[in-house]
Amino acid sequence: MRMNITILGAGAWGTALACHAASRHVVQLWGRDAVLMQGLRTRGENTRYLPGIALPETLGLTSDLGAALAHAGAPGGSGLLVLATPVAGLRSVAQAMREHAQANAAAVHPVAGGVEQVLILAKGFERGSGLLPHAVLEQMFAGWAGRPAIGVLSGPSFAQEVARGLPVALTVASADAGLMHHAVQALHGGGMRIYASGDLIGVEVGGAVKNVLAIACGVSDGLGQGHNARAALITRGLAEMSRLGLALGAQMETFMGLSGLGDLVLTCTGELSRNRRVGLQLAAGKTLDRIVAELGHVAEGVPTAQTVLELAHSRGVAMPITAAVADLLGGRCSATDALRTLLAREPQPEAGATSAPTVEMPTKPGAQA
Repeated sequence: MRMNITILGAGAWGTALACHAASRHVVQLWGRDAVLMQGLRTRGENTRYLPGIALPETLGLTSDLGAALAHAGAPGGSGLLVLATPVAGLRSVAQAMREHAQANAAAVHPVAGGVEQVLILAKGFERGSGLLPHAVLEQMFAGWAGRPAIGVLSGPSFAQEVARGLPVALTVASADAGLMHHAVQALHGGGMRIYASGDLIGVEVGGAVKNVLAIACGVSDGLGQGHNARAALITRGLAEMSRLGLALGAQMETFMGLSGLGDLVLTCTGELSRNRRVGLQLAAGKTLDRIVAELGHVAEGVPTAQTVLELAHSRGVAMPITAAVADLLGGRCSATDALRTLLAREPQPEAGATSAPTVEMPTKPGAQA
């Protein structure tokens, strides 16, 4: 079925998904920067976020939010609105959508034009509130009649490869079965496989925490600690991710899938990983401010680390790798010190006490159990 799809956010991932979807659907890509959007229109390429990738001639480009929302509000529920902004921008985009609705008396919906399905691409926790992306939208849409179904799209994916049409497998998650079916119909095909999951929290937690762990792997690689150390960080990082997810109500099997282990492995090892690059540069002695400025893109692990750590503390969840990354990003230790702290931790059983044989672990005099 041919659909009307609007993608809000003309960064690398939003542009890449627009390129993929435009082959089968009528797609509008929206960006708030009119100059940037005019540049995309003139050059036929997103030179800032996705250089070297030609935009499909059929792809619509706009900086008019009202027109973009109206496009996604296709009659008969055949439209889909995709939010491709970083976590930090979700609330402001949702607020702009509300203001647009309030300015149009005929609107009976938080998303003007009758949009029924909203899909989020952002990975992380909102700084300050500690909310997952779907919870940010639910909070912003609270009290509105007929508010849309909300879902997320996540999994191991680099925007450059998606835009080039290389194979990728992703997970769409929602509490709404209709949205999942709709999103699969919209995006599955052409090298992209879409799997459905009802574990919205688990999929989002995996997408958020893996960025923090990728910074740790970048630091380890940058300090020349080898493949063994990286494998240990990935494996123990998966344990941290799972513990936090379970504490928040996620399902364990989700973390063994695409949005958990799959995304974690890719982000911790891939040369295109921005978060891993942050770790590499920190290990090289660069300041975080300089790294972020030179990167030119959002590395979600940077704002997410401290938020994840605070959330873990509030739930009584041990996340030592995340704590080391948060200390490093906060300027409380050096890259070498962060790694040394992890290596100096007391030995522990690998599995939880309820599933592992009782083993008396050696401890240093005076050390806490």
